[in-house]
Amino acid sequence: MMMVLVSVFGLIVGSFLNVCIYRIPRKLSIVRPGSACPECGHPVRWYDNLPVLSYLWLRGRCRDCDERITLRYPLVELITGLGFLAVFRVAPDLISGLVGCAFVALLVVVALVDLDHRIIPNSIVLFGTLVGLAAAMAVSPGLGGAVLGALAGGGALLGVAWLYRLTTGVEGMGAGDIKLMGMVGLFVGWQGALLTIFLGALAGTIVGLGIVAFRGGNRRTAVPFGTFLAPAAVAVWLAGEQVLQWYALALNGG
Repeated sequence: MMMVLVSVFGLIVGSFLNVCIYRIPRKLSIVRPGSACPECGHPVRWYDNLPVLSYLWLRGRCRDCDERITLRYPLVELITGLGFLAVFRVAPDLISGLVGCAFVALLVVVALVDLDHRIIPNSIVLFGTLVGLAAAMAVSPGLGGAVLGALAGGGALLGVAWLYRLTTGVEGMGAGDIKLMGMVGLFVGWQGALLTIFLGALAGTIVGLGIVAFRGGNRRTAVPFGTFLAPAAVAVWLAGEQVLQWYALALNGG
């Protein structure tokens, strides 16, 4: 029953995250006005705003103008619900579970805003930083570990950006990615931050090579790094400790 409640809560939060993803980069209020169809502007009725169910009931179309509703809305709701469920399956206690859910929610917004607009809004990073600092006083990695993680995550990307600019003469990374990794480090510690960068860079490289191979890009084709860092950070929060333990055993030949 607990897992069912967590999943339903995640679906509801995912519905709100859709609002954040659309409005925050446009500098609109996420509170008022209520949800409305982006095509006809008609306010969405409460019974048409039920996560996933309303989309299926309406067959993916607005009740008023019959325009198609993007599939992204129910997907965000489902991803958030599944993310919350995954968090509570590994969280050692309620507080850690709530912190993990907040982390997932923040990163869902980051991933899609960066994908759409190639930006990571300061408001999201600042809010996440405050949450991370507050959470570090109650859960792992602790306040000292969180600060070290922020320095490691942000500092590592800052060093990479500086080196890339020095060797190529062009900007290779936005400041938003650096700030994002500072925030991520607060939640996952320094080892988790470095693992996040590795996994995000690996995923971004694979996708970038795919773009070059199949869509006519080149080696300087820009990819939204935050879109890859965000799911990597979630994966590290969920299973990073096990990955690091496996790596340590592999190094020791065991």
